[in-house]
Amino acid sequence: MAGEMILSGLLDPVDPVGVADLILDHLVRIGFIVDYDELGRPVLRSPEGKESLRALHKEARRLALLPRLGWIRWAWMRFSAFFARGEWIVPERIRPVLVEITERWHADLARLARLLWSSTPYSKGFGRRLGFLLLDEGNRGPLGNPLLIGILLLQSPPITLSPRDRFFQYPPGQKVDKINTTADVHSLMAVPPYNDLLGGKLVAYAAASNEVREAYRRKYAGRRTEIEGRVLPADLVALTAVSAFGRSSLYNRLRYRDGPIAISLGYAAGYGVFHLEPFYPFFRALLESRGISTRGGFDAGPRVKWQICVRALEALGLSRTLINHSVPREVFLFPLAHNLKDFMEGRAEEPLYRDLPFRDLAAYWHERWLLPRAERVDRWRSWEPEGLLDQVFPTDADGAFPSGQG
Repeated sequence: MAGEMILSGLLDPVDPVGVADLILDHLVRIGFIVDYDELGRPVLRSPEGKESLRALHKEARRLALLPRLGWIRWAWMRFSAFFARGEWIVPERIRPVLVEITERWHADLARLARLLWSSTPYSKGFGRRLGFLLLDEGNRGPLGNPLLIGILLLQSPPITLSPRDRFFQYPPGQKVDKINTTADVHSLMAVPPYNDLLGGKLVAYAAASNEVREAYRRKYAGRRTEIEGRVLPADLVALTAVSAFGRSSLYNRLRYRDGPIAISLGYAAGYGVFHLEPFYPFFRALLESRGISTRGGFDAGPRVKWQICVRALEALGLSRTLINHSVPREVFLFPLAHNLKDFMEGRAEEPLYRDLPFRDLAAYWHERWLLPRAERVDRWRSWEPEGLLDQVFPTDADGAFPSGQG
């Protein structure tokens, strides 16, 4: 596979003969349809159906996991008691608490959940970051610990996001300042078996809560940016979230009292580099071998990675059109202020915040979503957490430890 060749150093950046064909073969193998436009440039079409879209991410996710397998073994031994068996859960007793990630073990538990359950490649996010665990204090593991419901991770917003930028008419010269009063949902997920009990919707409600806004303000008030030394606003007026696989069932129909928690803004154009991730180390080496630095601002955000991929593709005789993966992604806006549009468009000087205490949101979720779901669906009762390990270690043939062992 291309990934193993890159990891083994078998692709020579000084003499990259055949790499362009290898890239196209890789894209076809993971599920893309490669067409050509009127100029003869390769153009990608994504397959239809969520399972096919998930498969596109499989290789990038696998390669991202390979260097982390040892850490996953260690973390599972330490944190496996936080991952529930279905038989441990009594839905009526679920009592969610929102815990800001401030300690090392918080971060390690969130990272383990992200690595084991997410079907997209691992990323630590970029820019301003804030994270939370959602724990179930009402149902506990064998060691007396609360069980993990899910995780919420925020990061700095993208400067360009077409559906959002069409929705707002920013005041002249103030787009960046206004966008910096928002944050982007980097990861929002519930782990099994809570995902079967619509725990993902609970995490989405938590994202809109007063507690998240307040934690963001505490963490970033008065802090200067590393590059420009600017003090950015520490008050969040909105969040954005982008689905990984087309239309999102998680955020649709999500309301509380008299207003929506999330609003669909339409679909993003489908640009990104996840499908080229296996080649990224090679791309950097290729550019460096030609005297083109990739170090300035490296890993500061997705735009840097895009630029490296584009320049490397063009150096290989391929078109930058290949960063258009064509996977449709629904974009959502979480309005945290009643007058959000007026504030973002300069007609209001101060945001009028919605009052959304997490306790109230969790109680609403419990009655509106959890209890009806628990009556309709019972497959969550038989869930065993070792199934999470099967996502990473599907067989024992490669020397990985057997599922259920630490």
